[in-house]
Amino acid sequence: MTRKIVLLIIVLCGFQITKAQDNQLQWLDIELSNYQYPYQVSILPLHIQEQNLKMAYMDIKPENYNGKNIVLFHGKNFNGAYWKTTIEALSEKGFRVIVPDQIGFGKSSKPTNFHYTFQQLALNTKTLLDTLGVAKTAILGHSMGGMIASRFALMYPETTEKLILENPIGLEDWKLKVPYKPVEWWYKNELNSSYESIKKYQLVNYYDNKWKPEYDQWVNLLAGWTLNSDYKTIAWNAALTYDMIFTQPVVYEFKNISAPTLLIIGTRDRTALGKNLVPKEVRETMGLYAQLGKQTQKEIPNAQLVELENVGHMPHIERFNDFINVLIPFLTRP
Repeated sequence: MTRKIVLLIIVLCGFQITKAQDNQLQWLDIELSNYQYPYQVSILPLHIQEQNLKMAYMDIKPENYNGKNIVLFHGKNFNGAYWKTTIEALSEKGFRVIVPDQIGFGKSSKPTNFHYTFQQLALNTKTLLDTLGVAKTAILGHSMGGMIASRFALMYPETTEKLILENPIGLEDWKLKVPYKPVEWWYKNELNSSYESIKKYQLVNYYDNKWKPEYDQWVNLLAGWTLNSDYKTIAWNAALTYDMIFTQPVVYEFKNISAPTLLIIGTRDRTALGKNLVPKEVRETMGLYAQLGKQTQKEIPNAQLVELENVGHMPHIERFNDFINVLIPFLTRP
């Protein structure tokens, strides 16, 4: 068999594998109307920035309600659905669990024009709580949700009974090391997303190159959108939120958080925005969660730090039992 024929077979096999992989993906509606969440989804109409928008949320109030509430803020590459096991465990303990999809994410609206700020997202969530009649609640944020949760606690200290930050991003100011890129740059990157690139990013950054089949669903949710003819709108919103994350640090205000705070930190995490834009020697100084967790604990008054060794960016997915066994005692403590 000649070398050219062998190369042709390899190329064709690769094409067929990619094609089969694409065929397994589910085409997803821009607001995930054809994707079922683990609990009933309700919609809060919002009129903000001169437009009518919809904020999707789950509100799970158990029969053995203990009078305590908790709001779960999702990360940038996720939506409320990935809190399923957390909701189940908290509900069993009697907590009312409220899980919004932020504007631009999940089943919520994807506006073509929107000025994203953490303050606006926090305000939207406060509007939801006011609508539901929830005056006090614990606030839990993962990844980008940690930045929103921090901003919420700063804006509404009277509402925030306790604050939990699970591997939050924004524990360092990337602007000090990473050159600024305009929204159009992030948009172009998003347009180039594929199943392969999304999975590679999560594999390397979230799971230390150790993949489990149950992680596939979180790749498929993002990759399924790339099959949608409205993907440009989804990509544009993603670009706008990247700009928000990069330009609106909360790290300088941690000292002003008054709520009792729990930091749950997987120390293997190396997540940092813009690592690919800096030299290797700079990159190696970014996203060092084993250091950032300790540093942040010192900044936030009345903060407790629990480090989970050999856990990455996703403790509630990667090592759920360790995560929940830390969370529930903190929530139930007077």
